[in-house]
Amino acid sequence: MKSIIIIPTYNEKENIERLIEQITKLNRDFHVLIIDDNSPDGTGRIADGLAQKHSEVSVIHRSGKLGLGTAYIAGFKYGVENNYDLVFTMDADFSHQPKYLIDLLEKAKEYDLVIGSRYIKDGGIKNWPLPRLILSRGANIYVRMVTGLPIFDSTGGFNCYRSKVLEKIDLDSVISDGYAFQIEIKYNLWEKGFSIKEVPIIFIDRTRGTSKIS
Repeated sequence: MKSIIIIPTYNEKENIERLIEQITKLNRDFHVLIIDDNSPDGTGRIADGLAQKHSEVSVIHRSGKLGLGTAYIAGFKYGVENNYDLVFTMDADFSHQPKYLIDLLEKAKEYDLVIGSRYIKDGGIKNWPLPRLILSRGANIYVRMVTGLPIFDSTGGFNCYRSKVLEKIDLDSVISDGYAFQIEIKYNLWEKGFSIKEVPIIFIDRTRGTSKIS
């Protein structure tokens, strides 16, 4: 299946080149769309160089720090308009390890949305302080209780969507950003009856760089 990975960036010069190299080494013919929010550290220039080196890499440059939600929406639209079968989303800082792309890809043969989940058996988080871990875990439990969404990790950003399900969402009406964006999209798909599967990942907090897009 024709697949594209959406990677929003802001100040990721220490990570983006290594990340693209590792994705390329998977030998799964993944295409990559880097969406850079005018990073002051020159991430956008590095991304342009990667696009020149790798035909499967494309770059969208935005005028400023516009947030994860709008970056993902731009990526979703790009994936649908360019006839990709699968649209992946992942962070640029190696908190989402490229090796798990294979697991998501395999399950995408059966499910409309595949979630890289920190909060199911064999999943987990490394290098987070306890208060942050409690807050994140608690937020996901709260979302599940309030909405009925049968997902253990509704706030995570390591996901694989079938393009056909993204076409069923009015992307221009999505108003949330950050973690709330992840919840809104997943809830919309669940409410519409699309199939969802969580696969375990180990989330590792960034070791290089300091700034995410939002």
